[in-house]
Amino acid sequence: MEKVHETVLEIDLNALKENFQYLKTRVKPKTKILAVVKAFAYGSSSVEIAQYLENLDIDYFAVAYTHEGIALREAGVKTPILVLHPQSMNFKTLIEHALEPSLYSHFVLNEFIKVAHTEKQSNYPVHIKFNTGLNRLGFESDDVSDVVSILKNTSSILAKSLFSHLAASEDFNEKEFTEKQIQTFKDISEEFTESIGFKPILHLCNTSGILNYPEAHFDMVRSGIGLYGFGNSDLEDQHFTPIATLKSIISQIHTIKKGDSVGYNRAFIANKQTKIATIPVGHADGIGRQYGNGKGFVTINNKQAPIIGNVCMDMIMIDISDINCQEGDEVIIFGKNPTANAFALATTSISYEIITAISQRVKRVFLK
Repeated sequence: MEKVHETVLEIDLNALKENFQYLKTRVKPKTKILAVVKAFAYGSSSVEIAQYLENLDIDYFAVAYTHEGIALREAGVKTPILVLHPQSMNFKTLIEHALEPSLYSHFVLNEFIKVAHTEKQSNYPVHIKFNTGLNRLGFESDDVSDVVSILKNTSSILAKSLFSHLAASEDFNEKEFTEKQIQTFKDISEEFTESIGFKPILHLCNTSGILNYPEAHFDMVRSGIGLYGFGNSDLEDQHFTPIATLKSIISQIHTIKKGDSVGYNRAFIANKQTKIATIPVGHADGIGRQYGNGKGFVTINNKQAPIIGNVCMDMIMIDISDINCQEGDEVIIFGKNPTANAFALATTSISYEIITAISQRVKRVFLK
């Protein structure tokens, strides 16, 4: 493969396909799969990812906000799109783009019914969210009868699905808590279905839920991080391939003397003659200052080079004293090896944070 001549984020769509196919092997054939493509599809490109998954016959998409769903519709995506955190001021626009809202409180439920009625909608698909322990968004268990009563008294909307979200499905130390969440969701679903007179789509599992709690797959499962190449455990990571590789180049090489400093605030002082390289990627690109001063590293010619001094807005400096390299050589910040997990671990962060932090100014290159 031709080496890069600038900082780019390479997206391997074949790896995306393999991750999707692996997830399909973990669910029953009739279980629907919803792809979470919020936050630019976890830092890659929501449009490219959604279009590719649509061609693989994905069942559903989810985004966080209405404008993310609109971007997909404007790109020609036809698959149903769940908006996880719609805002009431966007309800009319949401309907105009055939997006489906998560309704999680009496306020958003009643506000959406008003807008749907004004827009002359009939049985507009909505998704009712219940809180089973994450305590972020959702109706409570004792709201079921009230919610059903409201839904029965309007013809403007129809509960297409009922769902909740697991709080700690990747952590087996919290298995008892997760099993309690699953049972709570079952109880809510049974009461809701019996009261309203039909069975909506039921979905609870995120990626770790898919992998660890097959008894909770219900009618549909949701995957975000798994599609992008992470299984939330060393064991499961073996079955996934990270789709994103952040690459750059060596812009310049310096040899500095003992006592010389590097970067802002003279954060690095050489204790011996040191060969350093400057790489055109910085905190404006998503590599935060916390990765400086020896905590973070990059890889050149299969050898790790620590980031020295403070991370700059557009550049980092690295110690290449023990690496045979030259200006123009390729630099791997993270990818398939080392992964974003390994990179983020240097600052006790997680893969989610680093991959979603990569700035939109970084060029995306898609490998098909």
